[in-house]
Amino acid sequence: MTAATHSPLFPRVPDTADAVLDGLDPEQREVATTLRGPVCVLAGAGTGKTRAITHRIAYGVRSGILQPSSVLAVTFTNRAAGEMRGRLRQLGAQGVQARTFHSAALRQLQYFWPKAVGGGMPRIADRKIQLVVDAAAACRIRLDRSELREVTAEIEWSKVTQTVPADYPLAAAKAGRDTPRAAAEIAQVYAAYEDLKRARAVIDFEDVLLLTVGILQDRHDIAEQVRSQYQHFVVDEYQDVSPLQQRLLELWLGERDDLCVVGDASQTIYSFTGATADHLLDFRVRHPRATVVKLVRDYRSTPQVVRLANGLLAQAAGRAADHRLELISQRPAGPEPVHTEYTDEPAEAEGAAHRIRALLDSGVPAGEIAILFRANAQSETYEQALADAGIPYQLRGAERFFDRPEVRKAGIALRAAARFGGNDALLDEVVDLPSQVRAVLSGEGWSAQPPAGSGAVRERWESLAALVHLAQAFAAARADATLGDLVAELDERASAQHAPTVQGVTLASLHSAKGLEWDAVFLVGVAEGMMPITYAKTDEQIEEERRLLYVGVTRARERLHVSWALSRSPGGRPSRRASRFLDGLRPGSSAATARAGAGGPGGVERGSRGPAGTVPRRGRRTPARCRVCGRTLIEAGEMKLMRCEECPSDMDEGLYERLREWRADIAARSGQPAFCVFTDKTMIAIAESGPEDEGELARISGVGLRKLRRYGADVLAICAGRDPVEAPDEADENSSRK
Repeated sequence: MTAATHSPLFPRVPDTADAVLDGLDPEQREVATTLRGPVCVLAGAGTGKTRAITHRIAYGVRSGILQPSSVLAVTFTNRAAGEMRGRLRQLGAQGVQARTFHSAALRQLQYFWPKAVGGGMPRIADRKIQLVVDAAAACRIRLDRSELREVTAEIEWSKVTQTVPADYPLAAAKAGRDTPRAAAEIAQVYAAYEDLKRARAVIDFEDVLLLTVGILQDRHDIAEQVRSQYQHFVVDEYQDVSPLQQRLLELWLGERDDLCVVGDASQTIYSFTGATADHLLDFRVRHPRATVVKLVRDYRSTPQVVRLANGLLAQAAGRAADHRLELISQRPAGPEPVHTEYTDEPAEAEGAAHRIRALLDSGVPAGEIAILFRANAQSETYEQALADAGIPYQLRGAERFFDRPEVRKAGIALRAAARFGGNDALLDEVVDLPSQVRAVLSGEGWSAQPPAGSGAVRERWESLAALVHLAQAFAAARADATLGDLVAELDERASAQHAPTVQGVTLASLHSAKGLEWDAVFLVGVAEGMMPITYAKTDEQIEEERRLLYVGVTRARERLHVSWALSRSPGGRPSRRASRFLDGLRPGSSAATARAGAGGPGGVERGSRGPAGTVPRRGRRTPARCRVCGRTLIEAGEMKLMRCEECPSDMDEGLYERLREWRADIAARSGQPAFCVFTDKTMIAIAESGPEDEGELARISGVGLRKLRRYGADVLAICAGRDPVEAPDEADENSSRK
């Protein structure tokens, strides 16, 4: 690719280092220009974090401050690493290593194994789950399919948390793991699994990290060699780092602190794998002189989508919630999110397909639409509904684009045509590049019209169509481009795993949708039992489910549809209800009634339409400032207190304890967690301000209209030194409204 590219797929390479900074907002520019010392970027969804860190690397390289070969950027998926390499290439910063933790560790392990251990490195096991099957059999433990998958996950968790088999039972109990079998049995299988690997001279992917850590810890000469190679580190999605990955990062760094981490505690959705946001939240503890930059300008989603996303987190609890970022949309207003209730799951799938057909007919590309669900098992119903409606789709999480057989064959055919095209009758009548590509790929199964239906034939056609679309964009960017130039571009993209967009509605789990975005998103199955999922029992697990829904909401740029079904099958008992996470946010739910009007007819709730149901817009808010030192407040927890965390508190300790006792009593009688009454931060804010009337109480963040009506009299009585009014139980209160 050359600097003459101007299309969205092939943007112009900046002419100078300063030109790399063009178009960055003030916070992104601060990230890009702060090139030394520890830097922590707290980046909300859609705030341009990848843009900020790739421009940071590119600016450092283009200005001569950073040597490309001395920079190691690590992230968590091959797709994210490929996107980062592609963006750096477009910014003129070739030669920077952008890899996953596993990929970077594997390269180092392969290189240093002969020196550190001797001989050839063990091969990586092809099928980990078969090893677990054999290990369980050796222990005379029979596992069904579900248990097998879950025991394998427990072994993976143990290894990334650096837990050995003998310590597993205690560690699992301490972490609150919901184990599929007795912890002692899992420890037994885990030990047998490790023995089998040694006997068969194989390792697994977790061993790649463990062995690299072991070599860097034991061989200081090798550690110094790695440190002399890499002097500058960038870690994306830092909230998803496991203890093992954090240890590897520390060994890479040594005593240095040229480290930039980027993350968002509110998008921590992989704790079941051992990931923890503690490393992100404690960054300033480990690096007291770190520069912290907060990105809250949301360039992805409309104010309506952002309002729903912020509303989800406003109800959250726990440490991550205390550090949440309140997004501020930078886009024009769009349609309100649509909430729809269906009688059963097939009806929900058909309803989604019907709405998607309408979007396609209105001109929205299929590749800009996604259906997101909590569990992969939900996919089949939506695949069938889309196929019945004649709508193309692709499954997220399938093999990588350039690894698909049809793409590899197409690459071979294009390469042959580039070399020997003069002897190819297919190319006799075509001159321009897109026509040449269409002619070559017609021999591989591409046609001007897509095949009917779905399945493998349609998926192959979609892959070839993506190559045709890429050729058209490449030719538009480079009028003089040849077939050989396109082949070179494809080779570079394959190396970077920078795949073109396949035109089809995306079906994906919420976990696999992380890091992606679409114009229109359908969040389906948002019902109790699925969101939160039934096996989420603890407060921490419930909060992670809330964060998972937040990730889903923030995938939408403009249109967001949220739906749920009352029963699984047609004619089934309508025993389900909408997810608790939507309470107070969807039209018709208790806390939303006052501001959004009732839902639509027939039990179906939709986004408000027309003046009568319009959500009132807030006026432009002035920045919240600390009432002690006057600094602008950004952290949600600080905004509740109206002061910096470090500034002295003037809290009435006695009042705070009385409020805590009252909250515990209310929570016990209503059967809900204490934080659902008021969060700790809200309680502290009340105890600090000592409100004397409803107006003063209502101004405290976290005391909304519903809670003011329900608990206001009690709180004001306690603040005045009186006993609280005898409040009715939740059940009594709800029944009195009927």
